Amino acid sequence: MPVLKRFLKYVSFDTQSDDKTGLTPSTPGQMIFAQYLSEELRHIGISDVKLDRNGYVMATLPTNVDKEVPTIGFIAHIDTSPEMSGRKVQPRIVEKYNGEDIVLDECDGVVLKTKDFPEILNYVGQDIVVTNGKTLLGSDDKAGIAEIMSALDYLIQHPEVKHGKIRVAFTPDEEIGQGATKFNVEEFGAAWAYTIDGGQIGELQYENFNAATARLQFHGRNVHPGYAKHKMINSMRIANQFITMLPRHETPEHTEDYEGFFHLTQFEGKVELSTLTYIIRDFDRDRFERRKKELEHLVRKINAEYGEGSCDVYIVDQYYNMKEIIEPKQHIIDLAREAMIAADVEVKELPIRGGTDGSQLSYKNLPCPNIFSGGHNFHGRFEFIPIPSMQKAVEVIVKIAEKAVDLKI
Repeated sequence: MPVLKRFLKYVSFDTQSDDKTGLTPSTPGQMIFAQYLSEELRHIGISDVKLDRNGYVMATLPTNVDKEVPTIGFIAHIDTSPEMSGRKVQPRIVEKYNGEDIVLDECDGVVLKTKDFPEILNYVGQDIVVTNGKTLLGSDDKAGIAEIMSALDYLIQHPEVKHGKIRVAFTPDEEIGQGATKFNVEEFGAAWAYTIDGGQIGELQYENFNAATARLQFHGRNVHPGYAKHKMINSMRIANQFITMLPRHETPEHTEDYEGFFHLTQFEGKVELSTLTYIIRDFDRDRFERRKKELEHLVRKINAEYGEGSCDVYIVDQYYNMKEIIEPKQHIIDLAREAMIAADVEVKELPIRGGTDGSQLSYKNLPCPNIFSGGHNFHGRFEFIPIPSMQKAVEVIVKIAEKAVDLKI
């Protein structure tokens, strides 16, 4: 089955994750999709397939060489972002893209404009999959799953391509930072792995943000507004004051490359209680720690002005920069780089301005850099993926498996 056909089938599954359920997987649609993938793995000829009660799928393609070769893994995630609906996705193929704006939803005036997303001009002449303007597409990371599955299918159908033992895994809840939480690294049994969860063609990533979440609660006092002078304390006004105390240009919309940020993701408020939720990101561990301390310092200032207990902050670390783990094992990166070159793909070694299962897995003793899946504009209605990028990702996975046979560590 071609990678495109797989991808179009996979995006029909509603697999948005939800950080409020406390379950694994966090939504039932993920388990339904995991069951489908387990059956498909068996259908293409893989007998060693396991789906556990938490929605993790693991499978093995046995080696076909008579020599010792490191076991390598390929990983992608089942869920899509909760930031936009992934229900009833209706993808459309724009054939031989002509370089003009693409109307996604004529009725609602949703247009993928080249002035807003100029990177699409890199794919003029190619067939591109887009959304209907009402949902995300789901290439993050159903493209990665389709590419891994297609590579496995190819290797099974072409036994003349020599490879060592290959392990694959499809994980739930990556988009809410839980994809690696219940991942059994020992059972997976790979020396290292690659997440197929990157963006544009050619991306090879082994640096990611250090990440934390911060939840701040502001406590007020409600009194009838006609008699509120010197009595009312409006928690929403205090929360707004706190927002303005943070550096205004250290936000996602003002940063790039290796610049970190504070990102306000949620604001809920009434007079008596308001809650702000932030994510904190930085590539440098020292700057990351300073960002957390800056939040705590501002909370102390708020409490000094409005009284002790006016603001509480709860900070939780999510994951750390995988570079510390992977950089000493340069052969892992070299192998992926050589595979891309062999597949005639220009290598783009870029930092991940986000997270991936690989960052947590690397700290669980499974070094796990990230490789492109080919998509753009993840998590929103303007998401698109060029079909040739998916096809090249399949080729790169096959080349990694093939070249690992002769790898000298």
